[in-house]
Amino acid sequence: MEACLEAALGINSDSLTWWQMAIRAVVVFCVALLILRIGSNRIFGKQTAFDIVLGIIYGSVLSRAITGNSPFFPTLVAALVLMLLHKGLAVAAYHSNFGFGNFIKGKPVVLIKNGEILRDALEKSTVTEDDLKEALRSKGTVDDLGKVKAAYLERSGKISVILKDN
Repeated sequence: MEACLEAALGINSDSLTWWQMAIRAVVVFCVALLILRIGSNRIFGKQTAFDIVLGIIYGSVLSRAITGNSPFFPTLVAALVLMLLHKGLAVAAYHSNFGFGNFIKGKPVVLIKNGEILRDALEKSTVTEDDLKEALRSKGTVDDLGKVKAAYLERSGKISVILKDN
């Protein structure tokens, strides 16, 4: 059985055939789904820098298992370790009372407060006034900044807007 598995996946081979890569792709796909279920699929939902970094590294590591650029099973284990690290850091950030969560996931930045643009915050966040106005328009809000209670650059990079009560 072990010899069949090695032959099918090209485990001890110097080069892979197209069908070995195809089998590897199916196996890696199934294992990647399993690892995501063990870990957290938040990496594809929240889109904070913390999540995006894992998504990029996770994809890169798993692609090496498909193409044979790294040993097959140790690469799958590395992907699992990355996912467990991500989950562990997310849990630690959730339970942290000393700013660890802000360090790992970032924190929102106030861009508009009581209708006034906070130019220092824009500069620090490299958000232009045109970017801010575009976000206001895309949210269906108004061009009148006086009607904006607050606008935040969220951890995900999106701009959220809170309007003043009428």
